[in-house]
Amino acid sequence: MDNAATTPVDKEVAKAMQPYFSEKFGNASSLHLWGREAKMALDIARAKIAKFIGAKEEEIIFTSGGTESNNLTIKGLAFSSPRGSHIITSKIEHHAITEPCEWLEKQGYKVTYLDVDQYGMVNPKDVEKAITEKTILVSIMHANNEIGTIEPIAEIGKICKKHNILFHTDAVQSFGKVPINVKKMNIDLLSTSAHKIYGPKGVGFLYIRKGIKLTPVAHGGGHEQGIRSGTENVAGIVGFAKAVELAKKRMLFDNLHLKKLQKKLIEGISKIENAKLNGHPTQRLANNVHFSFSGIEGESLVVLLDMAGIGASTGSACTTKSLKPSHVLTACGLSAEIAHSSLRLTLGRENTPEQINYVLKKIPEVVANLRKISPLK
Repeated sequence: MDNAATTPVDKEVAKAMQPYFSEKFGNASSLHLWGREAKMALDIARAKIAKFIGAKEEEIIFTSGGTESNNLTIKGLAFSSPRGSHIITSKIEHHAITEPCEWLEKQGYKVTYLDVDQYGMVNPKDVEKAITEKTILVSIMHANNEIGTIEPIAEIGKICKKHNILFHTDAVQSFGKVPINVKKMNIDLLSTSAHKIYGPKGVGFLYIRKGIKLTPVAHGGGHEQGIRSGTENVAGIVGFAKAVELAKKRMLFDNLHLKKLQKKLIEGISKIENAKLNGHPTQRLANNVHFSFSGIEGESLVVLLDMAGIGASTGSACTTKSLKPSHVLTACGLSAEIAHSSLRLTLGRENTPEQINYVLKKIPEVVANLRKISPLK
């Protein structure tokens, strides 16, 4: 029940990758047969992925995942833009956005962190109000990794286009789960990660609209059009393309399946006394269920569920070891105490109604037991 953290590699994905580990092992930059073979695999993967989001092949730059793609966007644009030094983002972004922004602030850049409403929704009007003559980039995530709220990306993109401001979205959680067309949604840059859609870890891509210049963050052999140096992870990229192919085929079916399980989970957990659903009630990813339970501590809940054979989290898997309350939940107006009592359940293709029944049996028991001994009661 923690598929937002990562997903299992699909068997078809693993099968597609296998030859590129030991048989077709060439370096895509080599001129010989083995190199050309690897280069062809890269070209085919790039074409499949580009078509999936309505982009051109040359607009896809392969990276190690969402964190690198986000850093390359934030820092690369800041370093390459002589016209301004202002970035607009939101208070609920992933740390792979907020931390590069905070780093730039130490270098003298100005960053505006937009408020969100109680559901974690960014108001497009706030984006427009925040734009100044020095603004070089707006970066708003497509769907939140903790509470699952889907942001009005197309509307924000339209505003950015109107003001001639570049628009980036972190689509790590939404990519492959909801339809994305970068042209229709006025997206200039977009970050993704393969392991969120049943692909391998350590590979992702950054879509960069043709004509946009980024200063490389890492310098070397000039791979990926000189934007991202480093020998390409051919096996991983082939696996990513296969995962995208499967997502395209299964998106409708997956969402119908996940929404049924999500509805069952939300209805069942809502019956627990003082349980609060976080995130937007309707504009949310089909696989996300996020609750807070007053009077208990979230990490204790996760540990006891783990002992019962249920994998869950209190929020982002990237920051679960932090003692600070979730910046996403506090931005939505929750107190630190309630934020610490949160539970994130994220569904995947392999989850079944029987598993949901088991979860709905165990969560009330664990919550009740924790409340009996809680000093927060």
